Amino acid sequence: MTAPRSSAHSCSACHSHDHSHDHSHDHSHNHSHDRSHDYGCGHDHSHGYDDGDFNLRAELTPFAIALVLFLIGLFFQDFLHHTPFSIAEYAILLTAYLISGWSVLTAAGRNILRGRIFDENFLMVIATLGAIAIHELPEAVAVMLFFQVGEMFQGFAVGQSRHSIKSLLAVRPDIANLKINGEVKPVSPEVIAVGDIIRVKPGEKIPLDGEILDGKSQVDTSPLTGESTPRTVKVGETILAGMINQSGVLTLRVTKRFEESSIVKILDLVETASSKKAATEKFITRFARYYTPVVVVLSLAIAMLPPLLISGASHEEWVYRALILLVISCPCGLVISIPLGYFGGVGGAAKRGILVKGSTFLDVLTQLKTVVFDKTGTLTKGKFKVTEVVSHNGLSQAQLLELAAKVEVHSNHPVAQSIRDAYGQPVDESAVKDYEEISGHGVRARINGQIVIAGNERLLNQAAIAHDGCAVDGTVAHLAVDGEYTGRIIIADELKEDASKAIQALHTQGIEAVMLTGDSQPVADRIAGKLGLDRYRAELLPEDKVAVLEELLQTANHSNSKVAFVGDGINDAPVIARADVGLAMGGLGSDAAIETADVVIMTDAPSKVAEAIQIAHKTRRIVWQNIILALTIKGGVILLGAVGLATLWGAVFADVGVALLAIFNAGRVLKS
Repeated sequence: MTAPRSSAHSCSACHSHDHSHDHSHDHSHNHSHDRSHDYGCGHDHSHGYDDGDFNLRAELTPFAIALVLFLIGLFFQDFLHHTPFSIAEYAILLTAYLISGWSVLTAAGRNILRGRIFDENFLMVIATLGAIAIHELPEAVAVMLFFQVGEMFQGFAVGQSRHSIKSLLAVRPDIANLKINGEVKPVSPEVIAVGDIIRVKPGEKIPLDGEILDGKSQVDTSPLTGESTPRTVKVGETILAGMINQSGVLTLRVTKRFEESSIVKILDLVETASSKKAATEKFITRFARYYTPVVVVLSLAIAMLPPLLISGASHEEWVYRALILLVISCPCGLVISIPLGYFGGVGGAAKRGILVKGSTFLDVLTQLKTVVFDKTGTLTKGKFKVTEVVSHNGLSQAQLLELAAKVEVHSNHPVAQSIRDAYGQPVDESAVKDYEEISGHGVRARINGQIVIAGNERLLNQAAIAHDGCAVDGTVAHLAVDGEYTGRIIIADELKEDASKAIQALHTQGIEAVMLTGDSQPVADRIAGKLGLDRYRAELLPEDKVAVLEELLQTANHSNSKVAFVGDGINDAPVIARADVGLAMGGLGSDAAIETADVVIMTDAPSKVAEAIQIAHKTRRIVWQNIILALTIKGGVILLGAVGLATLWGAVFADVGVALLAIFNAGRVLKS
């Protein structure tokens, strides 16, 4: 690993035209799309907030009826209790109990039939039936009513979290204006095929990914990237579904079917983000599974043992204390607020143009001590421009550029694209035969019967072709025809505006910044010196990058830390997949990024890496605040109840209060 240095950029040859395409979109993470949005609480309350469609009005109606009956029964309790109408007291309060607690009673029954006995529903049922058995009807109803208050807040909070994330991407287009035989017809985007022509008017959403054939406009990319500044688009550029056309009329040729478009994949990503649980969530779910039966056994001991062992102790008093333990021990607020905290973290990140594919990756981000960057398209803009053409063997500069454009005609590498752009004319593909791309080296093809190669110095050395040395500040493509060196083309790339800020932010967080690139040593020296990178390696083939990353991962394992890799999601798919957490830059334009990476930086800004880590730390901090808050308060009230200093009313307030505090605290993450 080379330490940064600001030395003169001297070299005997230039190594930089690295065609390290890796189109084997490595999916070793194999993220399963589990649509069961489980918040760990075992809820079966028919609240309807599991899918984000929480209906507060529908929840309030039965609650309001139960509350009115409860107040009537409570107000007239003493009067009715001492009259022949005492049965009315039971009728009113039991009706209120059944209305307010019906969802809990039925959920407990269903879970018992499924073999899941010990959950918060079971605790509430046992506690309230016990209260009824010792003639504490108002308290039994109060337990259910306040439990429902907590449940409604929980349902509302979960619904809001889901809604806030979905609203960021609520850009699913409903209509596309299909152009057929000169006529424009509104149709569903799902029926449009690749190659169809659509028209998008000002103010409309872009319905499908496509290439602009006609028109120029400003588009609002904020629903996808969070960027507030509109972007100008023109003929020849690609535009993505979900963006909003602001000014001109655009005519597009569709490049992807609706179900394959970027926006549909991102919406699916958001929908399934909660299925990847963090270790803390899994721990809390397991904790609740064992915690509940322990609480039941402990409450039985409190109810039965003291009357047997303590002289003068009444059964009713100790049963009451046991019921307090059951109510306050209900783990629902804790168990639901933890996933809600993580989901808030995912939502807070999405607001800033950072898509995290599940809370488990938020946890990994908090453990990072090393972030490895690719260079091209990640720290640099990846927009290469030909700055110099040096020809040999009698070829003119124009002839060398034409030859380079032909041999690079089938390559998707940014260097190849820049050469074709510099040539600026249509390339006759029929003249190019036997095209071969040599990963990490360059390309070879037969043009008009001659073997032409274009690539880095490694390719020339491999073919034993004598060539000029060079000392340039840029990327170089060498060319040779039938084994004779014909010249070189120099291409420059620029650093992204926030690249330096990104490295500084990581250093502030105590994280090491490393760069791996296939570019030449002089170019790597220059970039590392400008950015202040901790370490870097140059002239790497795709498989070399994986090998270097493996070394970093082994070192990190010894210190119980994690390593992230940040790349463009296409050339670096294997490395992104191998890292502890893979981040893709500008992934909206790349299928590989969305499918392979764990985190997608939609704004293409490397400074978002440090921002993602910051959000992850805040999320974890709030989650642990909730855990400590809930366990401390619940533990305190349990002790007070056991010694007779807390009532069932107090237990209810404490349980609901803990749940609400935890939920409101979790909501802070969403406002990151």
